[in-house]
Amino acid sequence: MNAGISRKGEAMSVEYKDGLIELALHRDPCNEIGSQSLEELESFSESLQSLKQPAHALVIHSDLKCGFCAGADLRELYERSHAMVKDEAAKGVRDFLERIHRVLNVIDAAPMTTIAAVHGVTFGGGFELALACDLIIADKTARFAFPELRLGLIPGFGGIPRLKRDIGNAVVRDLLLTGRSFNTTKAQQIGLVSQVVAEGEALRAARATAAQLAKFDHQTAVTAKQFIKPVPYEELKREIDIFCDLFSRPAVQAGLKKFVQSTDAQPYLP
Repeated sequence: MNAGISRKGEAMSVEYKDGLIELALHRDPCNEIGSQSLEELESFSESLQSLKQPAHALVIHSDLKCGFCAGADLRELYERSHAMVKDEAAKGVRDFLERIHRVLNVIDAAPMTTIAAVHGVTFGGGFELALACDLIIADKTARFAFPELRLGLIPGFGGIPRLKRDIGNAVVRDLLLTGRSFNTTKAQQIGLVSQVVAEGEALRAARATAAQLAKFDHQTAVTAKQFIKPVPYEELKREIDIFCDLFSRPAVQAGLKKFVQSTDAQPYLP
């Protein structure tokens, strides 16, 4: 990835200029992360690791009105798993999780400050993508949730270890075990987000923050990040094991089937 690069994919676009990388999500209906999004995220993460010039910041945001990201594409996951025999389906789910974990680990440990500029729906895997970033800047419409328990699952993209790292266990238990969502007021009170801004202002605020970061010594910022934000690799591996075990259970398959057959516009909303 070189300075001045602009690249547009089916699910997301990348721009890199003057030391700032912007990753814009734009996959309808609400940036669900399926195979296409994963492939583009993998390409992006490879670019991050081969930067020819150091970047001081990465901003991830959504171009869609619905919100930042509704999470994993559960319909695709269900349909693909049912098109395979049991052992192949289990292997496919594990492979998908291991791939998305590799991507989010790259973002988590990236040698730059990473900022998620979020609004609206920031659920499940979308919440986990935001948690991989160093800072979350949210407009007042943002809501955060892990609705996976409604399907008999746990978050599978690294959300539990990262939330435990960043916030107290009481908050993790609340989000995970109740499935309810937090608004920006609650999110700021518990230290989940660093800034709350007016509706539609998250990206502008993220860009302003990135401009401030450019004033500081790059290597010092990288060293500070490595010190205060270790990546919980062992817990992340354990999360994959637990998710895969739960996914194979009949109750989970029944819940996913009900989700897939739902005619609600946004059946993932708590």
